[in-house]
Amino acid sequence: MASRCVFSLFFTYIALFTSPCFAEDPIVNFEFVVSYITASPLGVPQQVIAVNGHFPGPTINVTTNDHVVVNVRNKLDEDLLMTWAGIQQRKSSWQDGVLGTNCPIPSKWNWTYQFQVKDQIGSFFYFPSLHLQRASGGFGGFIINNRDIIPIPFATPDGDIVILIGDWYTRNHTALRRALNAGKDLGMPDGVLINGKGPYRYNTTLVPDGIEYETIDVHPGKTYRIRVHNVGMSTSLNFRIQNHNLLLAEAEGSYTVQQNYTSLDIHVGQSSSFLVTMDQNASTDYYIVASARFVNESLWKRVTGVAILRYSNSKGKASGPLPDAPNDQFDKTFSMNQARSIRWNVSASGARPNPQGSFRYGSINVTEIYVLKNKPPVTINGKQRRTLNGISFLNPTTPIRLADQFKLKGVYKIDFPDKPITGEPKMETSIINGTYKGFMEIILQNNDTKVHTYHVNGYAFFVVGMDYGEWTENSRGTYNKWDGIARATTQVFPGGWTAILISLDNVGVWNLRTENLDSWYLGQETYIRVVNPEVTNKTEFPMPDNALFCGALGKMQKPQDISSATSIMVNGSKLFLSLVMMVCAVISIFI
Repeated sequence: MASRCVFSLFFTYIALFTSPCFAEDPIVNFEFVVSYITASPLGVPQQVIAVNGHFPGPTINVTTNDHVVVNVRNKLDEDLLMTWAGIQQRKSSWQDGVLGTNCPIPSKWNWTYQFQVKDQIGSFFYFPSLHLQRASGGFGGFIINNRDIIPIPFATPDGDIVILIGDWYTRNHTALRRALNAGKDLGMPDGVLINGKGPYRYNTTLVPDGIEYETIDVHPGKTYRIRVHNVGMSTSLNFRIQNHNLLLAEAEGSYTVQQNYTSLDIHVGQSSSFLVTMDQNASTDYYIVASARFVNESLWKRVTGVAILRYSNSKGKASGPLPDAPNDQFDKTFSMNQARSIRWNVSASGARPNPQGSFRYGSINVTEIYVLKNKPPVTINGKQRRTLNGISFLNPTTPIRLADQFKLKGVYKIDFPDKPITGEPKMETSIINGTYKGFMEIILQNNDTKVHTYHVNGYAFFVVGMDYGEWTENSRGTYNKWDGIARATTQVFPGGWTAILISLDNVGVWNLRTENLDSWYLGQETYIRVVNPEVTNKTEFPMPDNALFCGALGKMQKPQDISSATSIMVNGSKLFLSLVMMVCAVISIFI
């Protein structure tokens, strides 16, 4: 009787210990070694940032509700943080990978991220968030698939293709950083890369010989899901495939009303996925093009990325002129109208069985309103800076989230102005105090001369309106209150505004920034602090055991212990196997 009791208690222990991590949702482990390699994407040897020896890095491919564990080994000569653009780390800004929430991973150290892609689907990407490092690489795709029991709102594609596009400089991120620190403009990029490679030689004058280009192999009659991410520095790009329709199906985690486009503007930091049917004849290969937008096209002709779409029965190389980009140099409304046409598919299921549109965002009362205005560069204390509402964000030496955890005073101020200040611009660590379960309206006003995209970590927001001119209270009459797309990044056209709505249901400290790297680096960002006034561990995960310490808490940091550098979650599968072996041993004793 006693032996049965011991056996029963042991099994109960096993069940209780393992069920939260292993019985409910799978754990998916990744090992990232981030290092420098030499590459020549535009024909000039340069230092780039690779992940596991590859530029771009590998694609993370997971399924809704998976626990994602990424052990990052920093082999750079400077600090590193990896962030997950558009991934909503539910209840866990500790894993966000930006300076306001995490201490950086020192050179030669490693650190393990662990988060759950809870109730999410879609196309995203990861990248290093510090020191302009994304301008040198370190990025890769991040796919979250539907669980098998949740249908997708289209026929299962015959293949999945990730395409990373972005402007590119032959100077590395440290040289670009020096230029910005000296108050210089970075000037025109040297080209546009597609999957880390330069342009196909469609023009012998504009494209030198010997540049490696990307080739994407497809089969005639098949339909592919093509996920396109603009991972570049600051240039909006128009994406198109010669003679092929792009059926937009999803944007950063939301299924869209399916519409055909001959081309689509994809702005810095944005991700979109298309269904593309290979319905053309195979007399030749076809061009895949990513070209700069809202620029002087005659000067920027060389800033064009060109890859090749090759049918398995292709009979020849692509030749002739590239497919035309939108001709709207003197019509500012084309791209905006295109953006307005992207709408949420409210009849489709997302990551859960209930229709997305059941959220009914248009009927929720707004509790907080912020009008955030950016301007061209300003000089503060002799330095060129970028601002929001006259504030240029100054990153604290002790991350905000860490300061909250240890109740440190004076690290930051919760006084970010809800409208532009009238005085002189200033540099401060000033953040927004968001109300837990509040509903925030943010109007992004772009008084600069170029397109800016804005991103909010930890959330998907509803893009409800955009127009040219100054936003006013009357502008709300133009809002889309039913099927505005929910996404994590939105464009704001020069001299225009974009309005977004955010449900503040995710506790933590979350970065709000421009995705234009040069402006972000110079301070065009802030944070939204969302705190549950009730003390509970149900709305935010506790500080992880492997948290790094820096700034005022730097003395708490222990030396790197390689043997225990990875978290218990990484070793969870080994632990589980050990427990199973113990169970087997117990069974053998009592049988």
